[in-house]
Amino acid sequence: MISELSLPKTLQDAIVYFSDTDRCLAYAIKLCWPNGVTCPRCGSTEHSYISTRRFWFCKGCKKQFTIKVGTIMEDSPISLDRWMTAAWLICNCKNGISSYEIARDLGLTQKTAWFLDHRIRAAMQSGLFDKMTGVIEAEETFIGGKARNMRKDVRARKITGTGGKDKTAVMGILERGGKVRTSVIPSRKKKALQAEVSQAC
Repeated sequence: MISELSLPKTLQDAIVYFSDTDRCLAYAIKLCWPNGVTCPRCGSTEHSYISTRRFWFCKGCKKQFTIKVGTIMEDSPISLDRWMTAAWLICNCKNGISSYEIARDLGLTQKTAWFLDHRIRAAMQSGLFDKMTGVIEAEETFIGGKARNMRKDVRARKITGTGGKDKTAVMGILERGGKVRTSVIPSRKKKALQAEVSQAC
């Protein structure tokens, strides 16, 4: 296992540290499986590791899995070294770091850096790199004052349409018996809602 003293202290150290694939994998294993490697599908600890391809074969459910399966990194073509370096950057910037700065530092597009930033911040907030599992419930609504409760001049200034036109759309995702995540969404369109659900699950 990696000792706390061996972790990188500067950005240059982090880039060199995570450029070694085996060391990067060992660091990710410590983050995702602090009690040892377990299958994200069935929870079995009986497995064999194929070092040439860097994945495990579970003897319980007879399926292959990598370090990314069941985590915020799943379904992402971004390499593990960039995930780990981005996580280091976000954790060590006391005043926060923008997606533009991450994009410049790691040689990514701003859209990719924004994706990394949001997933890593969600993991930091929950304290886990795991995605939601089990029965998931999702609901969206509009946040904003009721027109009937406003004075006439305020209503004329704030309410310019009907329905949710002048309100903020928000979404809540609940893991039954577990975590809750909330977020502001751009709209109630199907694609926007599905994107939030796929990011959480």
